[in-house]
Amino acid sequence: MPTGVALHDARGHLFAAAERVLERDGPHGLTSRAVTAEAGVAKGVLHRHFADFDDFLVEFARRRIARIEARAAALRDAVGTGSVSGNVAAALADVFDPATLGVLALTMTRDELRARLRGDATRGLPIASHAVAMIAAYLGAERDRGRLTPDADPEALALSIVGTGHLLFAGELGARPDADAVTEVVQSLLIAVERQAPPDNR
Repeated sequence: MPTGVALHDARGHLFAAAERVLERDGPHGLTSRAVTAEAGVAKGVLHRHFADFDDFLVEFARRRIARIEARAAALRDAVGTGSVSGNVAAALADVFDPATLGVLALTMTRDELRARLRGDATRGLPIASHAVAMIAAYLGAERDRGRLTPDADPEALALSIVGTGHLLFAGELGARPDADAVTEVVQSLLIAVERQAPPDNR
């Protein structure tokens, strides 16, 4: 895109470019110059809309968090349907897309980004803690429905699932596991607590 062309949604255009850079080059390749080059705009465009690159990254991360929160709402709607393991596996695949994995890596290495996101009252590591909260809330609801055993600990299970899921999706060479592999991993973590069929309440 020529640098002289006005953008109707410059911020959205830059965020979309950042996603493409993360998917292609990973978090180490995400720089202000890489984003503006990918967007096809002058570097000054980013600085007209954001105080600095850290400010851009904070807003970009918040957009990824908003996606997790939207996915959490969809997961709540799935309570009582399908299989618990299958629902969790599908949610993990949606959450751990390349862009979100890249943002998660950035929160581990950029102190300013992590601190500013934690200023949003986030406990633990931003992004990961939102994913844990999503899975824990879902598992708690399924336990209440009788689809998990009464002694199931949603928080502990969610920590294990998100930690394992992160390692699975952030595997070497960026290869993403297929849906069956993810479901098998989640099933192995829930095997002691997942009931294969809901109890008959009639």
